[in-house]
Amino acid sequence: MANIQPFKAIRPAREVVDKVAALPYDVYNRQEAYEELQKEELSFLKIDRAEIQFDTSVGSYEDCVYDRARDTLNKMVEDGILLMESNPCYYIYSLTMNGREQAGIVATASVDDYLNNVIKKHENTRADKEQDRIRHVDVTNANTGPIFLAYRSQKAINDIVMREKEKTPLYDFVSPDGIRHAVWSIEGIDNINEIQSNFRRIDDIYIADGHHRAASAVKVGLKRRTENPGYSGSEEFNYFLSVLFPHDQLMIMSYNRVVMDLNCKDEPEFLQEIQVNFDIEKLGKEGYSPIEKATFGMFLNGYWYKLIAKPEIIPNDPVGKLDVSILQDKLLAPILNIVDPKTDKRIDFVGGIRGLKELEKLMPPKSTWFEPKLRSGIFIHSLL
Repeated sequence: MANIQPFKAIRPAREVVDKVAALPYDVYNRQEAYEELQKEELSFLKIDRAEIQFDTSVGSYEDCVYDRARDTLNKMVEDGILLMESNPCYYIYSLTMNGREQAGIVATASVDDYLNNVIKKHENTRADKEQDRIRHVDVTNANTGPIFLAYRSQKAINDIVMREKEKTPLYDFVSPDGIRHAVWSIEGIDNINEIQSNFRRIDDIYIADGHHRAASAVKVGLKRRTENPGYSGSEEFNYFLSVLFPHDQLMIMSYNRVVMDLNCKDEPEFLQEIQVNFDIEKLGKEGYSPIEKATFGMFLNGYWYKLIAKPEIIPNDPVGKLDVSILQDKLLAPILNIVDPKTDKRIDFVGGIRGLKELEKLMPPKSTWFEPKLRSGIFIHSLL
């Protein structure tokens, strides 16, 4: 039974929402985030990546960076750039990319649901990335980036979304990358009760994107519980900001592994070891992105290869037969000695919409990539 709650959002004034809204903090490296802030001084990146307000002599994880994030958030509220909602409500957040729309419910999800595995995870997290967001949430007293959650599509919830979308949107703008963002508020006790009761009928919710943000928010919640032993469970630190989408609206893209070396092997030896578990076909120099299950594209020394997992190595269990598990268990770990991808510095990841041409640009580790990305700064959840 999922506990999905309305909340009193901090959100941008209508006239500046398109300026404040920004892609998630982990889509950019520091220089890219700094360049985005030069283009738009109201960008929420100055809160999510507050190090870009300092010169590079200041490290990204210094205390002053998190203090600046908190102070900037408070200042934007004081200046009326960000508004504080007076009553708890739900929202509908719709994103349209290339004519394809997905619409989710903006709410807060329960720390206990995360701990009890009602909210399910499919990725590991890196300790350094997690610690950064723990400090960010703790110092700012806010969830500043929503977790992308998915649930099996329910007609009752879909009907509510369709009904509410007939009303005038709270926000409606197109971001510089051409994606349309529209938001509707859902108020009134009857509407709120209807949404709550429908989510209570759902037993399983999945983290589609935002594993680090979710894990960090939960750990801050547990920290606050320790600091407040008389907590009732209704305090805001018991919940974290989320957008919940029905599964049939999601578009999942690849997330490519980039390995720094061949674990002291030469190329012929490496290819020979792969052939134990995979059939290999050398394709040429044109990029290759497979669509079949248990099939992988590999770029090595200027050439692309097609790797097909041999049937006998594919286990029957639902997790082990995932492509990400096959790649990890049958190639990365046994051949390249990358046992823990969340901590091993020899592996990094390039994802989704950036495509195969940008595999040399390294990004944080994930298993899947979803597009379009939820914008940060449209909704903020205060823990106070």
